[in-house]
Amino acid sequence: MRTAYSVETVRAAERELMARLPDGALMQRAAAGLAAACADLLGRVYGSRVVVLVGSGDNGGDALYAGARLARRGAGVTAVLLAPERAHAGGLAALRRAGGTTVRPEDAEPLIERADLVVDGIVGIGGQGGLRPDAAPLAAAAERSRAAVVAVDLPSGVDVDTGEVRGAAVRADLTVTFGTHKPGLLIDPARAHAGSVRLVDIGLGDVLPDEPELEALQHADVACLLPVPTGESDKYRRGVVGIAAGSARYPGAAVLAVSGALRGGAGAVRYVGPAGDAVIARFPETLVSDRGPRHAGRVQAWVVGPGAGDDASAVGEVLSADVPVLIDADGLRLADVGAVRARTAPTLMTPHAGEAAALLGVAREEVEGARLASARELAARYDATVLLKGSTTLVADPGGGPVRVNPTGTSWLATAGSGDVLSGLAGSLLASGLSASDAGSAAAYLHGLAGRFAANGAPAGAHDVAEALPRAWRDVCR
Repeated sequence: MRTAYSVETVRAAERELMARLPDGALMQRAAAGLAAACADLLGRVYGSRVVVLVGSGDNGGDALYAGARLARRGAGVTAVLLAPERAHAGGLAALRRAGGTTVRPEDAEPLIERADLVVDGIVGIGGQGGLRPDAAPLAAAAERSRAAVVAVDLPSGVDVDTGEVRGAAVRADLTVTFGTHKPGLLIDPARAHAGSVRLVDIGLGDVLPDEPELEALQHADVACLLPVPTGESDKYRRGVVGIAAGSARYPGAAVLAVSGALRGGAGAVRYVGPAGDAVIARFPETLVSDRGPRHAGRVQAWVVGPGAGDDASAVGEVLSADVPVLIDADGLRLADVGAVRARTAPTLMTPHAGEAAALLGVAREEVEGARLASARELAARYDATVLLKGSTTLVADPGGGPVRVNPTGTSWLATAGSGDVLSGLAGSLLASGLSASDAGSAAAYLHGLAGRFAANGAPAGAHDVAEALPRAWRDVCR
């Protein structure tokens, strides 16, 4: 599992570690890792042209010391000093001893245009807001150039704790981060600025707290969560999931939600709604009823809302059930806040950014620009676990604690019906006994892998994603 910690936590850990080490040792560890990553990216260091963008403080010091290491290996290194009087003195001296040179910002753009590598050491993890006016043109020049751009710890101009980007920011091909991941490296829109992320171990592991700010599950973590039948299993012990979805206008939503549920490990799927004929024609193993959720029979979890239109009756019945409930799509609009908060069984809500914005009463752009804050606020407002779908899917619990961020998402999943498949899959995992957070996290992970497998670089529909779920499951558990 990858974990990410806030600026405050990282700084406290660094202070504790530095108290045990010789002066400057931590910076040298970071600089050595940064220089090695730059050398790997360059391939051939000798004769390469490197421009280091240097701000004030330790971030600039890391960049200067790394530049000195590259210069000693034969690279032509030029440091652009944005605040010469506040540049890290030791790093600057080391660069000059190694043969590196310095220039003013106003003279830097021609050098950036000819560079093979640009190192962004403008702003450290304490930076706030976008780049200052003197730094923004340098970031733009680096983006226009053919040079590879490496960010030191994080791309300058992004918010490290939230993933927000409130102004001009560096766009890196590679971000070399130290000690631990930071939230902004895992959450869009900042994640899109980070490029690939390489973590350099500087010894923080022993001094970081047990509970991180963010968690990103990996294959092994998800494999441990997925239900596996035993010799004593039957369809009821494996879990029965109820699907209340679809309408005369949107029967396909019901079919897709059922398809996700059938591939989610549950022993049986009960479908309730007006699309029964379409569901049974596609999936004859489904238990179909037209008597409403309350009379559908025993289930261990409900999914309600995909393609429901304006019929709130099923939503009300499902919310009154004493089993875990997943609310998606139209169900989010039809669910009463008080009814959701009054539930004692787990509730998992799965909005996309537009739906979350409507529930929060803000513009969609506000949710997309502040995904972490939006997921947390929605979870607190509804006292429910929230799976906020999008370019980086987040899973937030109402009681706080680490937010889960899904690393397998792909833009190929931005297709009609894909969310219905995800809802059925997550509902099935809820019925198998997983918590709302684990069900949402595991479902998002499998869904992302299935999207990649289904598309494989070409357009694919929601049906193709559902068909690829068994392959994703096998890939995780192999």
